[in-house]
Amino acid sequence: MFPYKKYRKFVDEKLFELIQQGNTSAFDELYHRYCRRLLGYFFRMLGRDEQRARDLLQDVIMKIVERRTGNTPVKNFSAWIFTAAHNMCKNEYRNHKIRDVFDQSCELDTTVKSIQQQSHSAEEHLDQKLFQNALFAELQKLDSLERSTFLLRYQENFTIKQISEILSCPQGTTKSRLHHVTKKLAQRLRAFNPYSNVV
Repeated sequence: MFPYKKYRKFVDEKLFELIQQGNTSAFDELYHRYCRRLLGYFFRMLGRDEQRARDLLQDVIMKIVERRTGNTPVKNFSAWIFTAAHNMCKNEYRNHKIRDVFDQSCELDTTVKSIQQQSHSAEEHLDQKLFQNALFAELQKLDSLERSTFLLRYQENFTIKQISEILSCPQGTTKSRLHHVTKKLAQRLRAFNPYSNVV
């Protein structure tokens, strides 16, 4: 059980202010709030490379530690930390030329075997798993800005304005990019739409 319940009530920016004052419990709460979200973001951005995602998670946490020594408050912690995460992914692409690191056929074989042992909902579960794998494969084909825009909107539920701040681009560009990516993915994944053959 987390011993400092009072910190759960604080907004991120207040927690960061307390961290700047040396409060380790505030750091623990902020870490607890963002650890899984950031790990999931890195994991999807880096082609499911779990070890590299964990490495970058540690790096982005170090940015919090480094920033705490300053007196400058963070106006929007969530946007600030995801901006740092996005920039790390950009550097990763630039430095290592990320490639797909998963083998879909092995994963599907394992999924099919496990599903065959389940109840009548196995077909729905298989459809969902196939869709998730197909979506992930299509996300990997997008450039990093498109992928990041999509994940920030639909995984992290950021607003257009927040995404624009994180990616340092105008809101119109973000809207246009999101529309383009959504349309592209809908086209590529139309086989999973039960109404796609309906005239």
